[in-house]
Order: sequence, then C-alpha cells, then structure tokens
Amino acid sequence: MKLLVVDDQAMVRQGIAALLTQDDPATTVLQAADSAEGLAFAAAHADLDAIFLDLALPGLGGMAAIAEFGRRRPEAPIIVLTGSDDPQTVRQAFDLGALGYVPKSASARTLLAALRMVLSGEKFVPALLLREGFAPGTLNGPPHAAAGRLTARQAEVLRCLELGLSNKEIGGRLGVAEKTVKAHVTAVLRELGAANRTDAVATARARSRV
Repeated sequence: MKLLVVDDQAMVRQGIAALLTQDDPATTVLQAADSAEGLAFAAAHADLDAIFLDLALPGLGGMAAIAEFGRRRPEAPIIVLTGSDDPQTVRQAFDLGALGYVPKSASARTLLAALRMVLSGEKFVPALLLREGFAPGTLNGPPHAAAGRLTARQAEVLRCLELGLSNKEIGGRLGVAEKTVKAHVTAVLRELGAANRTDAVATARARSRV
C-alpha cells in the first residue's frame, strides 16, 4: 500500500508511519506537514490507497482540507485524525466525505482497524462515538452524493457489487487490479453517500425506482 499522513506535528507523523510500516513492511508512507505539501504529494502519487488527515493544520485546515483532498483525489478514502471528539465535528467531517474518524487518543489497534475498514469500503467510527449514537449508517456522504453521478467504470463496479462479487472477483471480471477495484468501490460509496457495499446496492436500487 501507499499511504499519506498529513499532520503538522512531526512526532505524530513519524509515530503513525512507524505503526503502519510495522503492521505491513511493504507499506510506503508519505509524510506532509501541511495541506499544501499533502496536496502536492496527492498530485504526484496517483496510486495512494488512503489519506490520514489532521484537522488542525496551518494554512488550509479543518473541514476545508477534507473537501479539497476529496475534490482532488475522490478515489482515495480520507481518515480524519484529530484531538476532537465533538459530535458536530464528526458529522461535518463525514458530510464532507471522510470515511473514517479517529481521535488522536485512540489506540494503535483502533487506527489500524480504521484503515482496514475504509479500504474495504466501510465507514469507521470509533467505539467512543458509537456509544453517543453515531451509527455509521446514519452519517451522510459528501454534499454531491445525492446526485449519485457514477462514471461508466463505477457503474460496472456497482453492478458487480449487486452480484455480491468480492474485489478479487470484480478485478478478474473487469480485467483490472484488485487495488484499482478498491479505489472504484470507495468512489462508488462516496458518490452514493453509502455506509458500505450493501448500503450502496440498496441506495442504487431505490433510486432506480424513483
């Protein structure tokens, strides 16, 4: 995998990078100190699998950063890293397209769980927030999700999801790498504002009946 960590604290970046590479030595972790550097990395590396994004960044930070990374790299899932567990902040982050929300006080195990879930097309909300009533299915997708505008390839992937195919099976059917399938699945979920693959299929079927 290739991951991007955007945080203005070097110790935080290095700690997360060490954790990710320890979990999978084949993982490449890019580190950026602010949004401008992070966006430059995102532009230069089209094969990013996920982006870890701090909200308290110098320059372009907070929710504007989520929106900008999502606009420029819609296929790369965003996992928010923050010291805040404010419910309104959580909802706003998901509304803008984040697929994961991890407080910096969370354990290493939680961070790795968040990465695995968003890469599989699920939304991740830590247990602390779930206890406050934030079920992933109740969190919205980005503002444009209501339109559900899918590319031709995304529509093909959605049809494969309707058949219950795994990412590996979809890759074989469409002749693309499994990693590419993951990116398309993420983009489909983002466009439909869906919490997971099952939700995406149900949402698409509901809209086809309208």
